[in-house]
Amino acid sequence: MPFSVSWNTLLEELDEVPDDAELVTPLSHDTFRVTDVQEHRVVVTFGNTGERRPLQRDQFETLYRRIQDSNGTFELDRLPPDADPYPAVLSLHPRFEVDEEQDIIIEKEEATDTQLLSDEPAAAESDRVEPDGLDVYSDALLLIDALERQDVSDLTALETDALVNLYTLCSDVQRNANDFRQDIADVLLDKLHHDQPVHGQYGSVQRTSRRNRSLRDEEEVLATLEDAGIDRERVTSVDSKKVNEALEVTELSETDVYEVDESEYVRKAEVDEEVKESRLQGLKDRLAASSEAESDELRQEIEALEERIDDLTSFSTGTQMQG
Repeated sequence: MPFSVSWNTLLEELDEVPDDAELVTPLSHDTFRVTDVQEHRVVVTFGNTGERRPLQRDQFETLYRRIQDSNGTFELDRLPPDADPYPAVLSLHPRFEVDEEQDIIIEKEEATDTQLLSDEPAAAESDRVEPDGLDVYSDALLLIDALERQDVSDLTALETDALVNLYTLCSDVQRNANDFRQDIADVLLDKLHHDQPVHGQYGSVQRTSRRNRSLRDEEEVLATLEDAGIDRERVTSVDSKKVNEALEVTELSETDVYEVDESEYVRKAEVDEEVKESRLQGLKDRLAASSEAESDELRQEIEALEERIDDLTSFSTGTQMQG
């Protein structure tokens, strides 16, 4: 998953933190507050000294990469002394947790604890409800899970089975999304006025029309054209259907009358619905048991995938973390 997605999620979590909420650094146990959240940095203020310190985005990314390179676990004693606040702030992300007993920061699939000092009760569980009988939702959830587990930046590096899974899920999402899109379009037709665009959060739609033509009975058409002075030979052509019928009663081969150009392509042969349902149920159970923060993160990741968010330009100033 690109760091930009995790960074945007972290910034959104920070925006929800109360102004008087305090965090604690895992090594020195100093308390501090988040006093400013910017696109490329987070400014914190330490309670004991009043010192203001900017925490740069590029250093968060360095810590993120260290965790990724260490199979989801990074030892905090490998951080420079002045980098102590970084894991505390990163722990506000739903997937990162500081384990002070082992002095490590961990990336997990489920929602985690934070270094936030608060007497407030835990947030209520998400009220997210699965749409009933909507196939595209189930397939999209499976596709998102597969995309999270694979690095799709280089498809040639993926194993064949992973590519097959991604292709199958994309095909199912496309088919079911098209069916659902048509259902939505049928309802929208009654709500849209001609040539008047209607805007939503992700785009706009407009009612329009198209002309479809089909020829009348062949003899009627030919007779009409002949009456207008057009000879029927000018508008008649070889009918492929009739040619195929002729081939069946002659010894001619297909290549005698057709130019044949063969090409290869990938086609979905079958879908293992049992495996999909088993995996989907696991995802549903995990989503149902997750905190509101994790559900919000999934929503943000879906939006990130839809909008294809680019990496933000990072600052190069500040102390660089050492591996």
